[in-house]
Amino acid sequence: MHWAIGLALFFLTVAGMEAFAYAAHRWLMHGPGWFLHESHHRPRTGKWELNDLYAAIFAVPSFVLILGGAQLGWWPGCTWIGAGIAAYGAIYFGFHDWIVHQRLPGRFVPRSRYMKRIVQAHRLHHVVNTKHGTVSFGFLVAPAPERLKAELKRREMAGVRAPRA
Repeated sequence: MHWAIGLALFFLTVAGMEAFAYAAHRWLMHGPGWFLHESHHRPRTGKWELNDLYAAIFAVPSFVLILGGAQLGWWPGCTWIGAGIAAYGAIYFGFHDWIVHQRLPGRFVPRSRYMKRIVQAHRLHHVVNTKHGTVSFGFLVAPAPERLKAELKRREMAGVRAPRA
């Protein structure tokens, strides 16, 4: 396979993963998978939470595709697609776990309008304690915070946690 086609598959996969992540977050994690994801909407009491299992679950297709494409004689595009899934996972980890939730040492202060928007949208997602009534399910593409605040207000703040004392 020509490297340019592989690179196109890689970048299309990274972009497509945002749509997949949105759907998985909205309809799986805030649906039947809430039993794992709920831990992410509660204060963490250690280094890990049950929600972290999703990273391992979503890494499996990436691993299998890379292995199949690189070692098992599958279509070479599988390697590029698997790498795209892995890259999205790494980007997501960097944005979500390090920048937004500050789970790694070192403080990142968002300065660009894009980064401020992503961080604020994700924080607005977390003001809701329940699996219903949440806003902003994507991560790298987020609605304007003003729209999210208006939607929370329209829902009469259903499920929004009380302010900390």
